[in-house]
Amino acid sequence: MRGTGKANVFGMLAHPIEHTKSPGIFNEIFEQSGLDSLMVPLTCRPDDFDTFWAGITAAENIRGLIISVPYKTAVYHKCSGAHDRAARVQSANSVRRQADGTWYADNFDGVGFIDALKAGAHQIAGQRILQVGAGGAGASLAYCLAEAGAAEIRLTDIDTGRAEQLASLVAKAFPGTRIAVGAPDPSGMHMAINATPVGMRASDPLPMDASKLTPDMTVVDIIMEPAKTALLRAAREIGCRVQPGRPMMDFQVQAMSEFFNIERRGAA
Repeated sequence: MRGTGKANVFGMLAHPIEHTKSPGIFNEIFEQSGLDSLMVPLTCRPDDFDTFWAGITAAENIRGLIISVPYKTAVYHKCSGAHDRAARVQSANSVRRQADGTWYADNFDGVGFIDALKAGAHQIAGQRILQVGAGGAGASLAYCLAEAGAAEIRLTDIDTGRAEQLASLVAKAFPGTRIAVGAPDPSGMHMAINATPVGMRASDPLPMDASKLTPDMTVVDIIMEPAKTALLRAAREIGCRVQPGRPMMDFQVQAMSEFFNIERRGAA
C-alpha cells in the first residue's frame, strides 16, 4: 500500500507548477516498484520562498525534492553541501535531506542531457556546437559539453552579460574547449541546441536562425512539451538529425532515483 504514515515523501518545487512532469513519472515508478513513496507537486510565490523553505525543512518526513524554475539558485544556497556539478553552476535541480537534517544539492540537467545524446549515438567530442541559452539548465549543459570534449561552443543568450560570464567560467574550467559568445546562428556548427523555454508556446519565435541549418547538423531541443517543437520540425524538413527533450528527462530520472536512493538500498 502507498501513502501510509511510513511513506517516503518527495516533492517537486516550481512556480508555476502545472507544466511539470516529474511527480507523475516518479509516482508511476513508485507504483510499479511497490514502494510506499509519494512525490507531490509543490509551489509558492517567489516572495514567500524563505517561509516555504523553512516549512519544508521542518517537515521531517520529506526526504528529497526536485527543483525547477525559478528556485534552482535559491535552493542551492539553502544547502550545506553540494556535488561539484551543482557547485560550479550555483544551481540545484535535486536536493536530499542528510542525516543531520540539512540539505545536499546536485544538478542532473547536464548529466541527463549528455547521457541522452550518447544513447542517441550523437557525437560530442571534437564537435562545434551552438548553444542557445545560458540560464540554469544552459549553464549545466555548457559545462558538461565541454567536459565531454566539445571542440567549440558558441554560446548565445538574451542576457549577453550572463552568457559572457558563463563562457568565461567554462573556459577556465575546460581550457581545451574554445567557447565564445555569439549570435544564434548555427553556420559552421555540427550541433545546435535550444536550452531555453522558447518553443513551449505555439506563438514563440524560433530560438535560432533555422535558415542556416544544413542536413549534416544535429539539432537538439531540451523542451519536453511539445515533443516536436517548431525548431525540431524545421530541422527535420531540412534533413537534420534531431533529438527531443524527453530522453534528457528519462536519464535524469534514473540519476535522481539513485541520488534519492528511492529503494533505500543499504539504508537502515
